[in-house]
Amino acid sequence: MERLFSDFFNNDLIRKAEILEIRSNPKIDPLITGLEYDSRTVKPGNMYFALPGIHADGHSFIASAIKNGAAAVLHQYDLPEYADGILYIKAKDSRFAMSSISDAFYDFPSMKLVTIGVTGTEGKSTTVFLIFQLLRSAGKKAGFFSTVQYCVDEKIEWNPEHQTTPEATVVHRHLFEMQKNGLEYAVVESSSHGLSSKTNRLGDAAFDAAVMCNVTHEHLEFHGTWEQYRLDKAALFRALDTYSHEKIIGGRQTEIPSFGVVNADDQSADFFAKSTKKPVYSFSTKGNDADASIQSIAGSAEGNQYEVLLRSTNKTLNIKDRLPGTFNAGNVLAALLTVSQILSISIEELIPYVIKLKPVRGRMWLVDKGQSFEVVVDYAHTPSSFETIFPPLRERLHKSGNRIISLFGSGGERDTKKRPEQGRIAARYSDIIFLSDEDPRGEIPMDILEEIAVGCIAERCGSLKRDENLFLIPDRPKAIRTAFAMAEPGDLVILLGKGHENSIIYAEKTIPYDEIDEAEKALEEMGYSVNINKEQEQI
Repeated sequence: MERLFSDFFNNDLIRKAEILEIRSNPKIDPLITGLEYDSRTVKPGNMYFALPGIHADGHSFIASAIKNGAAAVLHQYDLPEYADGILYIKAKDSRFAMSSISDAFYDFPSMKLVTIGVTGTEGKSTTVFLIFQLLRSAGKKAGFFSTVQYCVDEKIEWNPEHQTTPEATVVHRHLFEMQKNGLEYAVVESSSHGLSSKTNRLGDAAFDAAVMCNVTHEHLEFHGTWEQYRLDKAALFRALDTYSHEKIIGGRQTEIPSFGVVNADDQSADFFAKSTKKPVYSFSTKGNDADASIQSIAGSAEGNQYEVLLRSTNKTLNIKDRLPGTFNAGNVLAALLTVSQILSISIEELIPYVIKLKPVRGRMWLVDKGQSFEVVVDYAHTPSSFETIFPPLRERLHKSGNRIISLFGSGGERDTKKRPEQGRIAARYSDIIFLSDEDPRGEIPMDILEEIAVGCIAERCGSLKRDENLFLIPDRPKAIRTAFAMAEPGDLVILLGKGHENSIIYAEKTIPYDEIDEAEKALEEMGYSVNINKEQEQI
C-alpha cells in the first residue's frame, strides 16, 4: 500500500486526529509506503509514530527511524531538531492520532466490511473463532483477528504477540487486507485496552455488531477502577451509534443490520444494553429470561449437550458441541445469536454447524499421549475464569474419586490484587497446587508466587502444606514434570494461564515457550507416545 501524503491527509483528518502542526523543509509531499510505530521495523518511505511508553519513549528513536528510511514522523512533544527532507506532524496525542491516520491511510477499510466486535473479560477469543467458523459454514467470506490467531484471506495465522487487540496501524492493515482479499465479514476481538480512549486502537473501527461475553475484575492497573474498566468496554456498544451502517460490500451499497448481544447472566448486561440505541439480544446459560436460554446441560471431556429455549418462537432446541468445558455453551449461544442476526436467518438453520465447531488452541485443550491421567491446557488467568472452569471439573472428577492437580501463576506488572484471590479459588477446588511462572516481567518470580500462596493457605486453613500438596516452582517446565509425576490414574492435571502463548516474559529476556508442546514433551519423556488428536491439531 502506497499513498501520497496529500491524498489522505486532509482537513477532516487534521481535525479528527487533533493535529497541531505540520512542518517540513523544503515543503514536500512524500509517498507514504507504510505505517510503523517501532523504529526497528521502519522501511524506506514509512511514516513513523513516536509513541510515549511505560519503559521506552518512541521520541527517543526518531533518529533511528529516519536512518531506516522514514519519510514522515508523527510526534506529540517538541523536538530538539528537525531534519531537512522529513515531514513532521505534531499531534496533541500521537497514540490517539495513530488510529484516525491509519484508518484514512488504508482508505477506511471497516466501512467496506461487515464488522463484528467481541468484548468481555473471558471468552472473547473463543467467541470470535466460533462466529468466524459459523460464518464460513454458512458460505460467507469471513476473516478475524484475536489474541490467538488471525485470518485475512484463506489461511489462519498465529498471533505472535501477547496483545489481544493490536495497535491501530495493525488493526486497519488487517481490515484492509481482508477487504483487498475479497472477504466481506470481519470479526474483531476487542479488549478493554483496545477500546479505551487512552490507546484508541479501535477508535475508528466502524462496528456493525457488538458482543459482550461478561465483565469481571481485570486490568485495574490500566483502567484504575472497575467502573472505568466497564465503561471502556462499553465503548464497543456506543460505537454502534457512531458510524453509518450503509457500507460498500462486494462493490454494492448495503444496509447492514446493527445490534448488540449481551450475557443476561452478567450484572452488567443492562449497562451495556443501554449504551446503544440499537436492538440488543441476550443469552443465558443459567435459565434466566433471555432470547436464547439454556434449560439443561450435560458436559464431558468431549463436549456438551444442552437444551436451549428460544424466546422468539418458544421452541426448545437440542444442541451438541465438541468443546470441552460447559462454559463454552455460552460462547456458542453468543455466536449463534450474532450470526443469526447479521445474516437474518434463524438459529435453527445454524444448529447443524455447531457439532463441527472446533476449539481454540490453548482453550480447554486436551493433551493426550495415551497417559492414564487427563491433561488440559487453558488460558484462564483471572479469578472469574477460575470460578468458571473449576466447579464443573471438581464435580466430574470427585464423582469418580479422582483428584485435580492445578498449575498456574500470575502475570508480573499487572493487577496484583487478583493474586491471593486466584490462590483461594484454586485451593477451594484443587487437591494439589503447583505455582509457577506465567510472565513475571520486571517482578521477582518467587515474590509473585508467594502472594498467590497466601490465598491458597488461607482458603484451606492449614491443610495445604508446602512441598506436600502446595509447590512453588518458578521453572515452568520443571513444575509440569513434577505435577505429571504425582498424577495417578484418573486424575486431572490442568495447566492454566499460558494457553496459546508462545513465550514467557522475564525482566531481561523473553524465552520461547509453548505450553501444549511442553506438556507433550514431558509426557513423551515419561514413555507416552500416542499422537495427539489430529482434529485438534489442525486448528
